[in-house]
Amino acid sequence: MNIDMQQWVVAGFALAVGLSFALAAWMISRLAAAVPAQDRTWYDTPPLGYRLFWWPVQWLAHYLSPWLPIARATILLTRLRIAGIDYALSPAQYLAGRLLWGLILGSVGLWLAATFELPPVWPVLLGFLMGFAYPAIWLRDRIEVRRRQALKSLPFMLDLITLCVESGLNLTGAIQQAVDKGPAGALKDEFARLLRDVRAGKPRSDGLRELASRMDMPAVSSFVATLIQAEATGMSLGPILRAQADQRRIERFARAEKLAMEAPVKLLFPLIFFIFPCVFAILLFPIVMKFMASGF
Repeated sequence: MNIDMQQWVVAGFALAVGLSFALAAWMISRLAAAVPAQDRTWYDTPPLGYRLFWWPVQWLAHYLSPWLPIARATILLTRLRIAGIDYALSPAQYLAGRLLWGLILGSVGLWLAATFELPPVWPVLLGFLMGFAYPAIWLRDRIEVRRRQALKSLPFMLDLITLCVESGLNLTGAIQQAVDKGPAGALKDEFARLLRDVRAGKPRSDGLRELASRMDMPAVSSFVATLIQAEATGMSLGPILRAQADQRRIERFARAEKLAMEAPVKLLFPLIFFIFPCVFAILLFPIVMKFMASGF
C-alpha cells in the first residue's frame, strides 16, 4: 500500500511539473503572439549586438515601451539621433538591448560561480552591470567617433560644395555632388539623409535645421545658420561657403595644435610611473651588483 501511495505521489508531482511547464510555455507563446511584427522596409540595419538577439529585443521593447517615461525616451532618442542610428533602433529597443545583455552576462556570471563554487551574488551582479553598461559605452564612443569624423571631413566637403556652387549648380545639386565625391563618413551620411528629406518634400531650411540638430556640433550649426540666413536674404552663396570652409580649416588646425600641446602633459604619468623606474633599474643594477661584490 505504501509503494502504491508513493507511486501516486510521484505521478502527481510529475503531472504537476508537466502542467506547470505547459502553462509557462502557453503564456510565453501568448505573450510572443501579442507582439506585432515590425515592418523594417524603411529602417536601417540594427547594430550587430542587437541583430544577434533581435527577436528577444523586439519582444522586450514591446512590453517595456509603455513603462518608458516620455522625458527619458526623448533623451535616448536624441542620443540615438546624434549617433546616427535613430532609424535603426527606437529608445525602447535600445533600452531592451541593454537589459537583455545584462541578463545574458548575469547568466554567464551565475554559470561561472557554479563552476568554480563561488558565491553567486557578486558574479551575477557584476555580469549584469557589465552587460547593462556596455551598450551605453558603445553609444558614447560611437558619438565621439562620428564627431571626430565630421570635424575632419567638414572643410573638404565645404570645399566641394563651394566649387560646385561657384560652377553654377544650386545648393541641392552641390550637396549631391559632395555626397557622390566626398569621403565616406558621418558627414556624408548626414548630407545624404538631408537630400532624402528634401526629395521627400521637406523644405530645405527645415532639413538643414534637422541636420544641425542631429549632428549637435557648433561648426555644423554655424554652417547651417549661415546658409539659411544667406538664402533668406538672397546673398551669394559662393563667398559665404568659401569663408565657412576657411574658418573650419583654421579650427581644424587649431584643434591639432591643441592636441599636440597636450601630448607632453599626457605622457608624464606613464613616464614617471612606468618608463623612469625601468630606466633607473637598468642603470642602477650594475652599480648595486658591484657594491654587493665589493662587500658593501
